[in-house]
Amino acid sequence: MAEAASVAASEEQLGRQIETLLGQVARVRAEIGRVIHGQEETIDQTLIAILAGGHVLLVGMPGLGKSRLVETLGVVLGLATKRVQFTPDLMPADILGSEVLDEDEHGRRSFRFVPGPVFCQLLMADEINRASPRTQSALLQSMQEGRVAVAGVEHALPRPFTVLATQNPIEQEGTYPLPEAQLDRFLLEVQVRYPTLAAERAMLLATTGAEAEHAAPVLTGETLIAAQSLIRRLPVGDSVVDAILALVRGGRPETATDDIVRRHVAWGPGPRAAQSLMLASRARALLDGRLSPSLEDVAALAQPVLRHRMALNFSARADGVVLSEVIDRLIEQTITSPATAHG
Repeated sequence: MAEAASVAASEEQLGRQIETLLGQVARVRAEIGRVIHGQEETIDQTLIAILAGGHVLLVGMPGLGKSRLVETLGVVLGLATKRVQFTPDLMPADILGSEVLDEDEHGRRSFRFVPGPVFCQLLMADEINRASPRTQSALLQSMQEGRVAVAGVEHALPRPFTVLATQNPIEQEGTYPLPEAQLDRFLLEVQVRYPTLAAERAMLLATTGAEAEHAAPVLTGETLIAAQSLIRRLPVGDSVVDAILALVRGGRPETATDDIVRRHVAWGPGPRAAQSLMLASRARALLDGRLSPSLEDVAALAQPVLRHRMALNFSARADGVVLSEVIDRLIEQTITSPATAHG
């Protein structure tokens, strides 16, 4: 009896915490909507990744509001935000920081660490694929472990720590494809598309007037950490777990049963993709006011979770195979028709 009462009290407390978080998320959305017009899917997917404790890669043409979205999120979420413009001459020390030689009044010399812009809560890595691969890789440890090592000494980053990187399409001049290991560190790759006519009209009127709208803070770093912890406590049904595993394993040529994947996929998603899909599905369910994720959440997030964790081979390009169509095929086989999925 005592154990049952304890479980009931725990579930009741969880319900109250979720209700509070839902109210906060609604206010966050409202404040973002005052500044960013349209782009609802982009905003939701970015919020999903942040609530899941992950990093986001925003991909789209220049001028679609990617930088504006990151700035607004920093204000609304109450996070210490810094921005780095990635250029070909940017060096790792320009991001991480470096040691400088100091001399005191007695002539004694010692090294002092000067933190770089990565020491913040929300780092905006603008046009990340315009920097050299060496500089891009400087973010690897900070994104995965929340700390950096300079001159053999490790320095912890503030919490929460989130990287929102913007990327121009790789077909543009002067871009360097991100290393596969770094791509895997981004929980979601969010495609930023052109706005609808109504959204572009509202944006045009709002941004060319005498006064511009400004967002107000809603959360703090501490409340965001609590929200991220709460997301991890949401229960996940066996059918959702099975669908995630089938989807991820079905995208690997080694374990796939689909002939298209075996013949045309060069490399598939690793275990981190399944972890990302699980956390993102939980966050999406909560944004929708539900207490546990569904197969619909898995299907909706498969593209942004998988598309930067898979690559097609040369025969796929020759045959006109498109990665998004391969992922849609996996969704149909493992979620729409789960009986066809195999481990």
